[in-house]
Amino acid sequence: MIEQISKIILFSMSKLEDISVCANCGMGEENSGDLKICVACKMVKYCNRDCQIAHRPQHKKECKKRAAELHEEALFKEVEPEECPICLISMPYETKTSHFKSCCGKRICIGCIYGMMVSEGKDLCAFCRMPDAKSDDERIKQIKKLMDKGNAEAFNNLAGWYAEGSYGLPQDLQKANELYLKAGKLGCAASYYNLGISYLHGDRVQVDKKKAKHYFELAAMGGNVLARHNSACLEGASGNHHRAMKHFMISAKAGSNESLDYVKEGFATGFVTKDEYANTLRVYHERQREMKSDQREKAKTSGMIHDFQRQV
Repeated sequence: MIEQISKIILFSMSKLEDISVCANCGMGEENSGDLKICVACKMVKYCNRDCQIAHRPQHKKECKKRAAELHEEALFKEVEPEECPICLISMPYETKTSHFKSCCGKRICIGCIYGMMVSEGKDLCAFCRMPDAKSDDERIKQIKKLMDKGNAEAFNNLAGWYAEGSYGLPQDLQKANELYLKAGKLGCAASYYNLGISYLHGDRVQVDKKKAKHYFELAAMGGNVLARHNSACLEGASGNHHRAMKHFMISAKAGSNESLDYVKEGFATGFVTKDEYANTLRVYHERQREMKSDQREKAKTSGMIHDFQRQV
């Protein structure tokens, strides 16, 4: 008993977290089995829920502080852009520059879709070579088959169809929001962006800018550039100009023209330093070059690419 109490005292006094022992009782993994880490702060572990509840009063303040730090680190971390699975060129973030295929569950850039159209015909998927769905029912069956496999973008696309009332489905914004939330939890950043838009504009939910910001931030963490830009706008509207500029610089580096304009304003008003502006401008131009290809440019001007599903 004395030895166990000593362990607890030593643990409480130490500023260096030893996550090999329970933060409450001091029992190690060899005595207590698998320890469960605090999901909020990632700093301590517990034998069980009882130990976690018992330790909560003394851990609460430090846990909230570290959880907030982890959130900030994740929020302002730059995410590598997605690549087209065929040409392996960075995918543009704008709408109608890529298309999700319900046959194979892949998102393909318009350049590769255009290449397939001019070489082998309009009805084949550029990735899996399957013919395009011949009816709304067939397309919906394909999407639901992907959903059964846990494809996050399939949930997002079906949500978009309900939001717009397309492919023979009734317009149902409430159903769309439910599917957006499911897709987001499965890892689709665009769905969190869509859900943020719903709360921002009150699409079958009450207008709630706090929730809109929450979902925009989740989407931004997943690499959604539009959500990052919107997060910046909400921060700016709240008077948090330095946080807004941090967001704008990240989204500008990802290729956003609109965000770059705000970074220029931030430089002019003193919220962005000369070095920050120069670095943002350099990376922006690099990103623009990375996203371009001859086929994508031809696709934009050909008139052959149309009828894209809602992407963002």
